[in-house]
This record gives sequence, structure tokens and C-alpha cells, in this order.
Amino acid sequence: MARAHNFSAGPAALPVEALEQAQRELVEYKDSGMSLLESSHRGKDYEAVHNEAAANIRELLGLGDEHAVLFLQGGASAQFAMAPMNLLTPGTTADYVNSGAWGAKALKEAQLIGKVNVAADCSKEIPTRVPTERELKLTPGAAYVHITSNETIGGAQWKTFPKTDAPLVADMSSDILSRPFDAGAFGLIYAGAQKNLGPAGVTLVVIRRDLAERAPATVPAIFRYRAHLAENSLYNTPPCFCVYMVALVTRWIKKMGPANLYRRNREKAAKLYAAIDGSGFYRGTARPECRSDMNVTFRLPSEALEDRFVKEAEKAGLKGLNGHRSVGGARASIYNAFPVEGVDALISFMRDFEKRNV
Repeated sequence: MARAHNFSAGPAALPVEALEQAQRELVEYKDSGMSLLESSHRGKDYEAVHNEAAANIRELLGLGDEHAVLFLQGGASAQFAMAPMNLLTPGTTADYVNSGAWGAKALKEAQLIGKVNVAADCSKEIPTRVPTERELKLTPGAAYVHITSNETIGGAQWKTFPKTDAPLVADMSSDILSRPFDAGAFGLIYAGAQKNLGPAGVTLVVIRRDLAERAPATVPAIFRYRAHLAENSLYNTPPCFCVYMVALVTRWIKKMGPANLYRRNREKAAKLYAAIDGSGFYRGTARPECRSDMNVTFRLPSEALEDRFVKEAEKAGLKGLNGHRSVGGARASIYNAFPVEGVDALISFMRDFEKRNV
């Protein structure tokens, strides 16, 4: 099989060795006589997988006992509502930083729950960016401060995180475990798995245990963090096979070494941005100081050329290069598992396409 290079923003490329192990264990998992897809979420086989996935996350993020790891469902979109339902208690204000499409969605959901202060808004700016810490207009005594660590659509990323008195909450769906950072400084982190952690269907939540106790009694149990914490994410049936894939992917990250993976991610992005900047044909859409290492966004001279570029690239085995429908252009998502040779193949194609279309 000749594997295509998957530049999709998600579901995204997975480590081949994780896919191959899942293939080997799909029909029968560890001499159990059945697939893990058929196994009880209360059984010992799944329990071991579940606990390994959580332990790997704890190790890779360097978490202490004050933080809990949860595996939930509904993606970041569910967390846009669940976070304020639990943390934005009556009489308090939450600060939200709006740096793009996903920050705007999180903000909109929080406004349905309680009082929200827009601490900064650069969501409509072109080139895209994230605000500086000095720009933030924070509320004294805020319930929390919410940021989007990496705007998948706009291609802008926080390179250093703001220091806040209130608990810092982050949607890290598109750059979780792609770089080193102090996870202990956050009150809540959430991330859909389908970009850097595994397949779509499971959402990672890392929450400070004391914050999980904030939820008002009026919040239904299924939407309370503390209900899931008390049951080790088994309050309801979890997406077992997706959690299994998270266990396999985090094994791969541990094997790669987080520092080596970060260096590789930086090198992939730098190589691709250099190709864009070295051309008069392609144009990056994010400010250089905010450029994402995960989602490289760029434009061509015309929409017609962009459409042709995406179609010809797909025929060449370079798939998923179309920009988000809301902004157009092109986007190369090069998450943790995306191979270096895929970036090299894209750069070669870009140079050839430019020669043929100038």
C-alpha cells in the first residue's frame, strides 16, 4: 500500500506503528477470544488499557496529584459548554481571549452560561495572530481565563502562555503534546484527540481537582467533571477503542521522546515556512511571531489557482490541503505523527506547481 500524506486538520495522521498494532489486535485482543471493540468497559482487559492511557498522559505532561486526567466525549465543542457549566458559577465572571474561529465558538457558548468579559479580541485580524499578554484586560477575581492555544483555522499559536491570577483554561485540541510547557500551571486543559492523540471520538480533559468541585448542584451529573473524576471516566461507557488508540499513540510519543518530537515538529514547520517565504507565489497568512507549528496556512495568487493546487496535490498523494471553508486558501496540518518526508514531498510539489503557473 502506498500511503497518502494526510495534511488534514483532523482526523489526522496517526503513527503507522500504532495503526499496525491496532490491526494485529483488532479481531482478538491479547488471547481474550474477542476484540477490544466487543469487550466490557468494566473488564480487566479494558481497565489496563484505560489506566495506561491516563498514566502515559500524566507522565508526558508531568502532572502532579493535584490534577486529574479524564477521557470524555463530544470533542472540544462539548467542552466549550461544559467548562463554564462547571466553573462559571453564579456571581462570577470569566475572561475569554478571542483569537480566532475556535476562540469565538468557546466564547459564544460561555455567554449562554454566565457573565463573560472579552479580555482581548484579534479574531478578525489579517494576518492572524494571538494577543500579547500586555493586551489582556483581565477581570480581578475572575472565575478563570480561557485561551485557545493554537487556532487550527487561522494558523496562529501562543508561543508562551500568559501568567494569570485566575485559573488558566485552554483548548489545546490542535497542539497538545507537540511541545514542552508547564501543564501544572493550568486549571483546565481540554483537547479533542483527533489531531495529536488518536482518532476522533474521545476528548482528553486535564483538570485541577479542586476546580472539579465547583460545579453547581443544578448541573446534570453527566456534565459535571467531579462525577467523571469519581468514576475514573467510567461514569458512562467511554469510547473504549479510541482510548486504546490514545494508549498506543502515547506509547509512540514516549518512544520518540517528547524533546525529539518537539524538535522534529519545529523543523518540519520551519522548512515549510521557509519555502513559503522564499517564494513570491505563496503567502503565509499568520504573523511570523505567531505562526503555528501544527497548521501552516497560506494563500496563492488567486482562488482559482488555490482550487487547482488542492486538486492537483490530491492526485499526487498530498491530501487535505484545502483551507477551512470559512477562510479558503491552503492549509498543511503537520501534527506529531506527520512524517518529515511528507513535508519534503509538499515542498517539491509547491515548487513544481509554481513553475507551471507563474
